[in-house]
Amino acid sequence: MRHSIKQVGAGWLALGLVLGVPGGAAAQEQPVLIRGATVLTAAEAGKIEDGAVLFRNGRIVAVGPSSEVEAPSDAVVIDGTGKFVTPGVIDAHSHIAADAINEGSVSVSSMVSIHDVIDPTDIAIYREAAGGTTTSHVMHGSANPIGGNNAVIKHRWGANAQGLLFQGAPPTIKFALGENPKRAGSTNIPGQESRYPASRMGVMDVIRQAFIEATEYKADWDAYRARGAGGDRNAIPPRRNLTMDPLVEILEGTRYVHAHSYRADEILQLMRVAEEFGFRIHTFQHVLEGYRVADELAEHGAHASTFSDWWAYKMEAYEAIPYNAAIMTRRGVVVSINSDSGEEGRHLNQEAAKTMKWGGLSEAEALALVTINPAIQLMIDDRVGSLEVGKDADIVLWENYPLSSYAKVRTTYIDGEVVFDIDEDMLMRAEMEAEKERLRAMLGEADDSGDSRGDRGRGGASGGGR
Repeated sequence: MRHSIKQVGAGWLALGLVLGVPGGAAAQEQPVLIRGATVLTAAEAGKIEDGAVLFRNGRIVAVGPSSEVEAPSDAVVIDGTGKFVTPGVIDAHSHIAADAINEGSVSVSSMVSIHDVIDPTDIAIYREAAGGTTTSHVMHGSANPIGGNNAVIKHRWGANAQGLLFQGAPPTIKFALGENPKRAGSTNIPGQESRYPASRMGVMDVIRQAFIEATEYKADWDAYRARGAGGDRNAIPPRRNLTMDPLVEILEGTRYVHAHSYRADEILQLMRVAEEFGFRIHTFQHVLEGYRVADELAEHGAHASTFSDWWAYKMEAYEAIPYNAAIMTRRGVVVSINSDSGEEGRHLNQEAAKTMKWGGLSEAEALALVTINPAIQLMIDDRVGSLEVGKDADIVLWENYPLSSYAKVRTTYIDGEVVFDIDEDMLMRAEMEAEKERLRAMLGEADDSGDSRGDRGRGGASGGGR
């Protein structure tokens, strides 16, 4: 039985917008059982040959050998023989579905948020779902030492901006080190003034000074609350500062830092600044020289989200190596492979597979780099990242082995709903081509008939051309 895609792609009007459910996200209507497939759980159960996954109401209710998972009487049963099932791929560093990503006019832009500029019409949402990606961490850019707040989305193509958001995902913020923030400071754009910092030293100074101010701001609020708790009705609250509020959340451990980074020396510097103020860097992004400071990353408790094999595209990336992810993994760092690209986000499974060659990671370790590990980094691993009972039914059915250059997605589910199906996609493409041909034929007939409206449209005398 073939599912219908309630949130259609390929440029069609998304039916999810008119289903009458919040944000355009549909509730799973029927239980679905995929059986007979090779199930790669990214969990303790590991690989299950001739396995089955049952999900109902957007949640996984059973995972195991096909012989042990029974189909409910009303279930849609899918024959997975010769196919593979994995958790949905998670991209820990993305910039898709955002109308803008940089507020580069100031050095500290912690007052701005990607949540305010989510663009649900970005076709990359659908295209990445077609590659098995179901969740993305949409990040602020790297023009600022301290950037804006990020957003975690699910690829619910057809939902509105609010409907894309991963409800309950802990809040994160973007920091940036190195070339990008200092280059943004020393701009040569006509009419735009240069801003501090313009050096790597200045980047660290901006971050340290911001947390000195945040510490003082927090102390003022703590004192005010203490006075109020003590019964002082005359206590006056401090002036609200939207720039400082997210930094106080970092100090209190309720907002988590993801830091754009390349060089080992700067990675060490930022960890020292964080430790100076009593917090830790949650995840280093890019972290191309992480292999040089892997032990220090592990000791600090930082995660690492890196590229598979991007390097030498600028000076600070020259010392990167393709063994980076494997070395950090072996040294005890939780590592993910990210895209930082709307195109690469379509085949993160292949990017992760490269670590099996460059570093000798196992199949399970490689798969973890784009499933459970980024889920841990985003602190949503209780919901997604592995095929386990009770988790969201974010599931990918592959035509063939997913850690292969020949891998192809057949169906992608988010919360149990089909967001991509290859047969439906091919059908939509054919129908769209037929519609194009019909419209071309109509236009051709109008031209042949000498319709005067065509002349007006071309700016002729009757149309008052400009």
